[in-house]
Amino acid sequence: MQHAVRLDNVDISFGGTGKTVFRAVAGANLSVAEGEFVAIVGPTGSGKSTLLNAAAGLLKPSAGTVEIQGQPLEGLNGRAGYLFQADALMPWKTSRDNVAIALEISGTPRREALERAEEWLEKVGLKGFGHRYPHMLSGGQRKRVAMAQVLIRDPEILLMDEPFGPLDAQTRLIMGDLLLDLWQQDRKAVMFVTHDLEEAIALADRVVIMSTGPDAKLIGDFTIPLARPRDVSEIKLSPEFQELHRDIWHLLKEQVLKAYGNQNREERA
Repeated sequence: MQHAVRLDNVDISFGGTGKTVFRAVAGANLSVAEGEFVAIVGPTGSGKSTLLNAAAGLLKPSAGTVEIQGQPLEGLNGRAGYLFQADALMPWKTSRDNVAIALEISGTPRREALERAEEWLEKVGLKGFGHRYPHMLSGGQRKRVAMAQVLIRDPEILLMDEPFGPLDAQTRLIMGDLLLDLWQQDRKAVMFVTHDLEEAIALADRVVIMSTGPDAKLIGDFTIPLARPRDVSEIKLSPEFQELHRDIWHLLKEQVLKAYGNQNREERA
């Protein structure tokens, strides 16, 4: 099976040389197949976003390799769309203009870009909201605009860093269902970072667990055999979901407690 993303024995370090080096990630091996939805879960400081940035080409590994669809990644990953936790919307532009700009910067004529932006706003449930500015939208609505802004470019790979983190619990459920509906249409490869284990299991084909840092490693890889299509709120009530959550949490809990202990020691130091 062709891999959309492949990280082979990747180390990612920050700082200078010798004792000043901080190795955030050590020996990471992770493959994401074409059309596969992989969620990455771990405690704060485990290097989840660092791995995502390596796949985006925003960080160059200090050791190991990153391959995108079988080719070594050099520079930015032009095949990927990146949805950040914080909105990247320009406050002086309308929703329609914020979505259209993703096409305009690559040379699409403005009229065509605006027409396609309207189509994407309708796809994410914001028909009739194109004239509104970001400050006129709720948090969930801004996230929908941001999602349309990324997806309108039709990237082959989606990199998502805690995209629903700032939202309330109910809105996160709705956004999860929207994401799955859009993903189901063309099955792009997805790397999805989250702190929320329930969210990871409800959305993904696989859930991988990272240890606490520094020298964070991938220590667990769980296949999620829940049938698709899924309703995010309903699937959490199933016995199969509960069993998966129990098994994965058993491993994740150790790392969360370890990270909490490390934080307490740093605060006392």
